[in-house]
Amino acid sequence: MKRSKEAIITKVLEICIDGASKTAIVYQANLNFHTVVTYINLLIDKGLLEKIDSRPITFKTTSNGIKLMEELESIRSKIPEIYNIQSTGKNLA
Repeated sequence: MKRSKEAIITKVLEICIDGASKTAIVYQANLNFHTVVTYINLLIDKGLLEKIDSRPITFKTTSNGIKLMEELESIRSKIPEIYNIQSTGKNLA
């Protein structure tokens, strides 16, 4: 089953709480290096992740990133069905 973008974002933010290298994010989030750059740049642009110039370069979740991560997890816990439904092609309305 393909993961949602929200699930990937939540995972990246979770991995980076204490700081993580790009390689650590790739392996722990099960992403490739091309895809992870897209997510890292998005999260940095939105102020949810910060780049720390160290060796190796690390990424750390900001306080706004932690808030978003908690909100996304709250939504998932309140309505887990929307993350587990597979499309059947039927209109239920």
